[in-house]
Amino acid sequence: MAEVTGNLFIVSAPSGAGKSSLIQALLAQHADMQVSVSHTTRAPRPGEQNGVHYHFVKVDDFKARIAAGEFLEWAEVFGNYYGTSRTTLEHTLQQGIDVFLDIDWQGARQIRQQLPDTIGIFILPPSLSVLQQRLQSRGQDSADIIAGRMSKAQDEMSHADEYDYLIVNDDFQQALLELRSIVLCQRNRLIRQQQRQQDLLDQLLAKSTD
Repeated sequence: MAEVTGNLFIVSAPSGAGKSSLIQALLAQHADMQVSVSHTTRAPRPGEQNGVHYHFVKVDDFKARIAAGEFLEWAEVFGNYYGTSRTTLEHTLQQGIDVFLDIDWQGARQIRQQLPDTIGIFILPPSLSVLQQRLQSRGQDSADIIAGRMSKAQDEMSHADEYDYLIVNDDFQQALLELRSIVLCQRNRLIRQQQRQQDLLDQLLAKSTD
């Protein structure tokens, strides 16, 4: 029987579009999915835990990991570094677990150059005004930081055409349904089902010896 490997999904969006909330809501419905825990040099936000939301490291540590080739992808965003551990990601996929990468378009390009079967999903807000309202309602960032995120949002969204799927997060439950549909669709592709259901296929196609 062929080795069963998990699907790798990249989910990108401008900050405030709701990608992290959508991923967490989907994972709450499926125990056989995980979000990849990235390394970052930014400071933890209130409520964030090391090793759960991110692996928080110092800049020198991060740069040393870059030099050692430990990251499958990495990028500098808003003055902070973010990266995905190659070893951890590959080990999780080999267990047949679907993995979500919550990264930007720069990281997505790096990943897909190395793993072309990766599925890209881009989350759009229904409007720029709604995006700004969501950033303000989080109460996590200063007005200057929010302004910076808004100024970068259109540049990020200009790369949406590099992805396989687009979801507009206007109604959260509808967006969640669409995200779940994409994941289940990928799970049921022929090559994936051949891996998972090879024993059944062999039984169904076996010629009778009677």
